Amino acid sequence: MNGAHDTLFRTLADPTRRAIFERLCQDGEQTVGALTAVAGVSQPAVSKHLGVLKQAGLVRDRHAGRQTHYSAQVAALAPLVDWTRQMGGFWEARFDRLEDLLNRMDQ
Repeated sequence: MNGAHDTLFRTLADPTRRAIFERLCQDGEQTVGALTAVAGVSQPAVSKHLGVLKQAGLVRDRHAGRQTHYSAQVAALAPLVDWTRQMGGFWEARFDRLEDLLNRMDQ
């Protein structure tokens, strides 16, 4: 696995950060205040999580007056989707070989 994968996994490993990202994916662009209202943590904590998400390329910010709006960058998950697909193929091949072995043992 390369550094990009590690960064994405590490970033999304935190449940609060993952919940913030999921909310942005589901509800679209949100302000820090709107995210804080449902995050269950303080505004400084939400801002810190958003900074980590932004650094990983998972969110983008847009300034409008005194407010900052954040939106999810779902395309940034592409390396994880590719990795998951690759690992799925690996395990599927393993299970197919195991099934063949078990069938031969039954004969």
